[in-house]
Amino acid sequence: MAVAAALTATGAPAAHAAKKPTIKVADGVTQPVFSYQNAIREFVRVQSSVDSDGDGKKDLIRVDIIRPKETDAGLKVPSIIDESPYYDNLGRGNEGERKTYDANGNPAKFPLFYDNYFVPRGYAVLQVDMDGTTKSDGCPTSGGASDVLGGKAVIDWLGGRAKAFDAQGRPVKATWSTGHAGMIGKSYDGTLANAVAATGVKGLDTIVPISAISSWYDYSRMNGVIWFKGEEDGLAQVVDTDPPAKCAAVQQRLTQGQDDATGNYNAFWNERNYRTGPIADASRVHASVFAVHGLNDLNVKPSQFSTWWAALAKRGVPRKVWLSQYGHVDPFDFRRDVWVDTLHQWFDHWLWKLPNDIMKQPRADVEVGPDQWATQSDWPAPHTRQLSLRPQADGSLGLKAGTGVGTYSDTKQAEDDAVSDPTTAKPYRLAYTTPPLKTDVRLSGTPRVSLKIKLDKPTANLGALLVDYGTDTRVNYLGAGSGVKTLTTQDCHGESTATDDACYYKVVTDTVTSDVNVVTRGYLDAQNRTSLSHPSPLTPGKTYTVRWNTLPQDYRFKAGHRLALVLIGTDADTQDDDATGAAVTVDLAGSQITLPVIIGGSLSTPSFSAQQKWRGPTHVVLPKQPRQFR
Repeated sequence: MAVAAALTATGAPAAHAAKKPTIKVADGVTQPVFSYQNAIREFVRVQSSVDSDGDGKKDLIRVDIIRPKETDAGLKVPSIIDESPYYDNLGRGNEGERKTYDANGNPAKFPLFYDNYFVPRGYAVLQVDMDGTTKSDGCPTSGGASDVLGGKAVIDWLGGRAKAFDAQGRPVKATWSTGHAGMIGKSYDGTLANAVAATGVKGLDTIVPISAISSWYDYSRMNGVIWFKGEEDGLAQVVDTDPPAKCAAVQQRLTQGQDDATGNYNAFWNERNYRTGPIADASRVHASVFAVHGLNDLNVKPSQFSTWWAALAKRGVPRKVWLSQYGHVDPFDFRRDVWVDTLHQWFDHWLWKLPNDIMKQPRADVEVGPDQWATQSDWPAPHTRQLSLRPQADGSLGLKAGTGVGTYSDTKQAEDDAVSDPTTAKPYRLAYTTPPLKTDVRLSGTPRVSLKIKLDKPTANLGALLVDYGTDTRVNYLGAGSGVKTLTTQDCHGESTATDDACYYKVVTDTVTSDVNVVTRGYLDAQNRTSLSHPSPLTPGKTYTVRWNTLPQDYRFKAGHRLALVLIGTDADTQDDDATGAAVTVDLAGSQITLPVIIGGSLSTPSFSAQQKWRGPTHVVLPKQPRQFR
């Protein structure tokens, strides 16, 4: 329903619609005029286009719905959708909320605040059990076609293009729907939003992917190096709460397809590539995108966002982004009030078509220090320049090409050992540092490493760490809460019932004061230097030039700090891969790291103060973190 048809310019109901229920708009946003207590709570089962469990029947996708009761009296509303595989296992949000149901099987509690806040403002909220999880049919496929097409079917049903059935198996239509929908969610949920949008499905007007995947290969691998072994079958086991035998055959296909033996890209991974894949492709996205990502997220790495963002920009997709210094954290848990207000404006603009100023605001919000946010017109920051820094024989990092060689071995090493005391020679790393910086240097974008090397074996894992040496207080993204601490007090956003309250524990930023910080990381299996699908082993003793990107970052190296490039082999803190033991010889004259930077707020060439000796010790907070899928 178009807002103009329901409202006058002053927000009063139009005369011809006076007898019909309408939304209320004030101060440019929808107002909470519909009862949450009396809202309709129901479920349907939408027929997907696939049969993921091979039982001869197309999978039925469980959709739990809450909508204003006025939608049974002529009000048509848009839908906010959170599709998730986690509703009956890991739960949703910082407090791990799960769905609950009443005696008739209808939803009683919807996790998270979306229903409490948006239903009173004239939205339906749909929580969809991903294909193969909770109360949906089928088998989960860790990002595969059935995961994606189940969500697409829900959008099609809202638009009258797919079938659904009620609890008695009778066909049911979404007569209350405007046909306009948005998808939102963190991690796997946001990943599904990306994927469904990339099918180009009609009626999906916007998505809000939070810490979301855009390519599952890059979730489990980086340039042939293995982040996680057993990832795809392991995750499917976590989210599938059916008896193991039901999906055993699917599990076996996941185990084989992920190919942990090589780390190579193949057809399995291509199916799960939403940037250029056969099921989902960023070129088909017409929905607007409001992305949120932690630049220190070591679960869903920030390259998942940056590559997706670049593809959307190329297509001219309307978009907005928040980039934080946290790890795998929802913005509801680090910038709560601003997040709720901004999300409200976003959905009002894209789903109710209200003419607010959300798209006139700066496109990017970037956290530049703990709880310090800046806005800019885009990301990466405009006016960056490419600065190439080159390793020198004396262990410094400078502007001119170096001379000589450095040698280290590909062993599996913890990062705290690799970055401690950069002036001391260690057999498993090479470290090169600038003198103390005379002015601030801001990195914004994706660094690129280029090394001229030779090996004594056919391959090696090559790693590059960009490091900040200098005492500072930073977001403790490696801590137990990925940068946040949960308090014992609550605040509320929306309306509550006895079974579903709108109140959540407050959070604060967790900081740590340290002398050194690994700013970003990047890895390459040398035999994948020219192709991720077809490895080319190196000839021992022969010289090669290899290039790869690190993870993206937006970070300020402060004046007086030293910037460093540390070259390593296999990273014990981030990789499940095995080291090769190869000796890596680096020709310094042909090696560099190139950084997109802004120097001291200008584009001038940086200058460094006189070289100073390392004064150690360091303090590196880098505990081995268990992987948290949600």
